[in-house]
Amino acid sequence: MITELHALSEAAFLNGESFGESGAYVRIAGVAVGKIDPHDPANRNIAWLDKADRSSAGDIEYRTPFVVLRPMRPERGNGCVLYEATNRGKTLIFPYLFDAPTQSNTLDRLEHLGNAMPLRLGFTLAWCGWDANAVRQPGTLVLDAPLAGDAGMRLVRLIREEFVSGTRHGTLDHFHLSYDAATLDPARTTLSGRKHAWDAPRRLGSEAWRFLDARRIVLLPEGRAPQAGCLYDVHYPATNPRVLPLGYAATRDLVSFLRYNAGAVHIVGGPIRDTLAIGVSQAGRYLRAFVGKGFNRDEAGRRVFDGMLVHIAGVGRAFFDDLFAQPFRTRTQHQDHDFPENEFPFSSALTTDPFSGRSAALLADSACDPLFVQTNTSSEYWQKGASLLHTDPSGQRDVELPQTARVYLIAGTQHDARPGIGTDPGNCANPCNPHDPSPVLRALFQALYQWIREGIPPPDSRVPRITAGTLQPASALRFPRWEGLQPVADCNDIVPPGDWVHPAQPRFRYTALVCGVDADGNELDGILTPDIGVPLGTYSGWNSYRAPYPQGVLADRRGSFIRFAESREARRLAGDPRLSLQERYPSPDVYVELVRKAAQQLVHERLLLQDDADRYIARAQTYRDGE
Repeated sequence: MITELHALSEAAFLNGESFGESGAYVRIAGVAVGKIDPHDPANRNIAWLDKADRSSAGDIEYRTPFVVLRPMRPERGNGCVLYEATNRGKTLIFPYLFDAPTQSNTLDRLEHLGNAMPLRLGFTLAWCGWDANAVRQPGTLVLDAPLAGDAGMRLVRLIREEFVSGTRHGTLDHFHLSYDAATLDPARTTLSGRKHAWDAPRRLGSEAWRFLDARRIVLLPEGRAPQAGCLYDVHYPATNPRVLPLGYAATRDLVSFLRYNAGAVHIVGGPIRDTLAIGVSQAGRYLRAFVGKGFNRDEAGRRVFDGMLVHIAGVGRAFFDDLFAQPFRTRTQHQDHDFPENEFPFSSALTTDPFSGRSAALLADSACDPLFVQTNTSSEYWQKGASLLHTDPSGQRDVELPQTARVYLIAGTQHDARPGIGTDPGNCANPCNPHDPSPVLRALFQALYQWIREGIPPPDSRVPRITAGTLQPASALRFPRWEGLQPVADCNDIVPPGDWVHPAQPRFRYTALVCGVDADGNELDGILTPDIGVPLGTYSGWNSYRAPYPQGVLADRRGSFIRFAESREARRLAGDPRLSLQERYPSPDVYVELVRKAAQQLVHERLLLQDDADRYIARAQTYRDGE
């Protein structure tokens, strides 16, 4: 529970900027202190409590920074707390959902808020630290969790870390360890390299690298760069781990305090009727674990969140519960492939694990379950097993979700899609996918809030299905081929957690499926925005690496975009089997009308807001006018 809440700063947000009928906002930042009774049944799923230092009363203490944005005049708010689970200590909802052009941790300029929809609707926004391993940077929120020990002695364990230069984390000039090395003796640490995840590692001699300090390793001779795209594994004796799973308690206890404790009135400004959580990518995987482990019930047995919107998490959970966990990792076909992420049960529906025989569901079918909305892009079907959200684990049949859950595929979209993303291929073989899913997310955000507040259910789940023939093995996909296109062979496998320090071939795999495609290579099912339903090219959720990066594997969670040829002659010369723009849209007016119909149909289905539909139509008009 939260025992102390210290507001360290309070000021008018953005100098009193007004947000429609909600008016001006106040920004309050501070620190919350929580204490955990390790014997309370509500805390039984917090791992490693037996290793945490305790007070004289037997409690375990943590501290978390928090930030709250609330209407300056509480009566102008809507009485709902919107909590964003941070991603590596950062906030992402404004660039991913609300059209902000850039990501910002500080939110100190109006453009950082994009269209500021949550503020205009009167939400009270809240954030806190849950990840004690997040990098401390200006504006990030990092949990202060106690060190884990054993009878007063520091813990030491041999662990593995993986590093890749030039892909997900940019170009590396050194390897930064997640934990302190217990010794700098090179004989106790090994560094090895491999080109592909399935290759046997080749050990580099101690003359090829050295410690800079307890957290940094560099290759030798000095200035030698890691080979782009190759995997480097470091096995080393690590020490000084923190009790990371206390992050679950930090989220649970802070939101419960803001909602139910009269002492929070000054922070939130008045009574709170509802609570809603959002998590993007890693934060979404964290929320899936949060729900699955029972933390949506607080220590007093009350519901914490009334609803959750989990975006681009697939079936994953955060790598969070191990003593030396590394929550920043995300398992893909090439990178982080041997780290744990996928844990049964996957679906909100009750299913049976074919390997253990255990039957379970992510939701507990209790009064403390949240109304649960999960949205994914095509990339999560290729990399993150998203089909297992709505099929049995063997991929043999569709399953029906409980009435409290919805799942949506936003078709033709890559994982990190957001407004303004371009087609620059970077290290990919194909141009990247520029499709922006945020208009759909905004409509579903409002639908979830209506579900919570008014009891109006959102649209039915919109996903490809086995019975409809639109969900199939990636190897069976009939994607159009032409010279210059770099395809991929298969989607990422989904396996249960295993030995991540000394990985071995998994004993079994779950069956992940992907959405079928039409003759153009565009997906047949899910939510098709006007960009996908009335396309100017082929949009996929997969891409492949270009040389000198490893060949034949998925390029992280990137998608591809291949524009249609302008004319029949141009496509003939290119050997492109897809109809040209002139062939499919005989006149610009035809294109505009098709976009208008597609947009208005989505508005009718409550999958698009009218303002966003109008923007699609206006953009199509500029295409018609040749701009």
